[in-house]
Amino acid sequence: MKIAVSGKGGVGKTTLSAGLIECFVRNGREVYAIDADPDTSLGITLGFEDEKLDNLVPLIDMKEVIESKNAGGGVMVDLNPDVADVLEDYCLKENNIKFLKMGGIKQGGTACYCKENSFLYSILNSLLLDKEEPVVIDMSAGIEHLTRGTARGVDVILVVTEPTLTSVKTAGVVKKLANDLGIGRVFFVGNKVRNEQDREFLSRSFSSDELAGIVPFDEGLLSTSQNALQGESKFQIEEIKNIWKNLVGGEQKA
Repeated sequence: MKIAVSGKGGVGKTTLSAGLIECFVRNGREVYAIDADPDTSLGITLGFEDEKLDNLVPLIDMKEVIESKNAGGGVMVDLNPDVADVLEDYCLKENNIKFLKMGGIKQGGTACYCKENSFLYSILNSLLLDKEEPVVIDMSAGIEHLTRGTARGVDVILVVTEPTLTSVKTAGVVKKLANDLGIGRVFFVGNKVRNEQDREFLSRSFSSDELAGIVPFDEGLLSTSQNALQGESKFQIEEIKNIWKNLVGGEQKA
């Protein structure tokens, strides 16, 4: 199961991503946890040590590795470099979680970043198309890391939204982008729902087939971080477990 989680900044993408990752871990699965949002830190949320995270260079900034994968840094760009070893050598591994930090897609308006972006897309291709392990990608507000090619490996996109008009509109844009890439399974997750009025707003905004779940506001999730690596979860709430069960058709262990 390959899951991408998106939505505007601050809606709770990382919270949902961490909860889904832990569901896989608690069911004995190794899982790739991919931080593709430069503005957040899925690694911190999952409980990796700060020092290890500080020393983990985003894949997009691994200049020497990128050059080596590009036939020694020649002028010709390899659009599909072999990156299988990168997935094993440059990720943090603990408690069945393999954590990778992507970094942002390079924007330049020219071919100056072709090598970096091709390298990143090859990593995603390998994860989404070649690996048997589950993959959970904590995306930025959009889905810029996905191309029409990499999108073929995505089983589902979950678009997280707060019960506000701005957040709902952003969620709709993300769904259109995903559909344009050929991703058919796009669902919405309402988050930070405080009352029945919020719940009704989300129910009016999306059809029952589109809405994968509604997660209530929880002050504890804002003031504490999960420690999934040591089995001390802050995010194992029923709503997230139910979303996971519905996606994978599995049974969550106690």
